[in-house]
Amino acid sequence: MSNHHATATVSKILNFSCVDGPGNRLVIFLQGCNYQCKNCHNPHTIGHCDHCGDCVSPCPSGALSIVAGKVNWQANLCTHCDHCLSICPRQASPKTTDISVDSMIELIRKQHLFLSGITVSGGEATLQLPFITALFTAIKQDAELEHLSCMIDSNGSLSLVGWEKLLPMLDGAMIDLKAWQEETHRWITGRSHHRVIQSIEWLAQQDKLEEVRLLYIPNITDYASEIGEVSQFLQTLPKRTTIRLNAFQHHGVTGEALGWDICSNAQIRAFADLLRQRGLDVLYRDPVQ
Repeated sequence: MSNHHATATVSKILNFSCVDGPGNRLVIFLQGCNYQCKNCHNPHTIGHCDHCGDCVSPCPSGALSIVAGKVNWQANLCTHCDHCLSICPRQASPKTTDISVDSMIELIRKQHLFLSGITVSGGEATLQLPFITALFTAIKQDAELEHLSCMIDSNGSLSLVGWEKLLPMLDGAMIDLKAWQEETHRWITGRSHHRVIQSIEWLAQQDKLEEVRLLYIPNITDYASEIGEVSQFLQTLPKRTTIRLNAFQHHGVTGEALGWDICSNAQIRAFADLLRQRGLDVLYRDPVQ
């Protein structure tokens, strides 16, 4: 049986989304990430609050206070001006909630008739693996909820041992491949891409690879210059796997990546054409510029 008392630190819950996997999905964004992507568009989801209190007095709406030595957030007072996020020294957020599997199941039950499935995202979702395995197991064992597909949105850094634990209750994973060359990947994320490639290949073998996402950053990501190898690799993936291209924009980005060129409609189309010429089906949305 699953551990219904397992909890996760959650940064946000989207009750309905049609861009985080197939159909209409409830998306749980977990706090914490093991990558330090220069281009992260949710940098406040990387760290965990250490209750230093730096954000408390600057909060213009008085939504933050110290209670029993911990930063306390009052959602009803919060105006979401995000001032606390911009001054946090740990790339964290005081606006997180610890949620148990039982509470999550309760929330899902209230709207399950309108949902196709559940997606757990981040931060990096797989850093809170016990919660995900417990939640997905509870869903699969529940007569009212078992029709919901259970998916993970991940950077692919989980070990194969971790993926094996998830396999019995996982319907699909969506993996971000941040760069093709190891050197570029390390420069962007601070981490090796060895496990990412390994995760993609293993999930493909298990027929659990829902989607691979390539983020195109002009003059930075190396997909176009490595188009032969990239397309060869993508051609080995199962037919069910969606290949999605995302165009880099500045939304939410901080630091040096604000100086990078954004990806135009013409550039994302040209990249899509390069892959289509090599026999690949790819999806992308024109960026709003």
